[in-house]
Amino acid sequence: EEIEEVMESGKLEELTAKDEKIGVSEYCFDLMNEYIYFFRKHFDDTIEKHLRDDFVVGIDTANGATSVVAEKVFKDLGINFGGLRAVDHFNLTIKKGELYGLIGPNGAGKTTVFNMLTGVYAPSDGKILLQGKNINNLSCHKISQLGIARTFQNIRLFKDLSVIDNVKIGLHERYKYNLVDSLLRTKRYFNLEQQIEDEAMELLEVFRLHTYARVKACNLPYGKQRELEIARALATHPILLLLDEPAAGMNPQETQELMEVIKKVRKNFDVSILLIEHDMKLVMGICERITVLNYGSVLLCGTPEEVVNDPQVIKAYLGD
Repeated sequence: EEIEEVMESGKLEELTAKDEKIGVSEYCFDLMNEYIYFFRKHFDDTIEKHLRDDFVVGIDTANGATSVVAEKVFKDLGINFGGLRAVDHFNLTIKKGELYGLIGPNGAGKTTVFNMLTGVYAPSDGKILLQGKNINNLSCHKISQLGIARTFQNIRLFKDLSVIDNVKIGLHERYKYNLVDSLLRTKRYFNLEQQIEDEAMELLEVFRLHTYARVKACNLPYGKQRELEIARALATHPILLLLDEPAAGMNPQETQELMEVIKKVRKNFDVSILLIEHDMKLVMGICERITVLNYGSVLLCGTPEEVVNDPQVIKAYLGD
């Protein structure tokens, strides 16, 4: 408003700074700098807190950035395997509570991205930020403790353990007792074991797996094994859940049930979800935004409607 008033006053030639006349551009520039300084001084903390609440995970390679989350800069994650550039300039921002899809042809680098996010691979360049914390080069279990959990393209359950024991394993970081308690079977030991049992059973009930609680995981139907893997991941209480082709091998009815389960998980567990999937009906039915990968590079980021109608995506992945 002050700038507009000056421009409309017709008195630009009367403006002086240190007894020297200045033009409108220089005056406006100085005035802008004053306002920018004011806002940065008084509102940086508030803005950063707001952005940390809104953005769960971001990826960035901006050298020297002091507050990447506050700047909303997420770009250029990459990894090399010898002379092969498997992922190049990958950009991703996931908002709190968002259900985000990652699609692309086989070999595009989708699972490699998951492996970088979970510490299986260390990025060759770029930064991975979880709620503002740089998690590059942390071990898998440290990243799990910070709030990232995943399922796998090929089911990886403890197949000779019972269904409920698989879920209990996911709870081990949250309930701890010492060696003496476990050897002497103290009251504290039994209390904690009962809490673990109760929470594991609650998770199984979400997936309607409670009736299979004492059954070996290997004896579950294929679709139920997929759901058990998701339940075990949720037992770690993640803020970001990575699902790697959860509908792989499922029939249409099982896929439809899985869609409802994923929606329920997002709603009931207040978790952000990053989903890799080839079943486009599932992706289009539940994802709010989608990134398309092709040969390790981002082809497109957008809404499901934008992705499904994009000529490049149709040519590279969806087909005519």
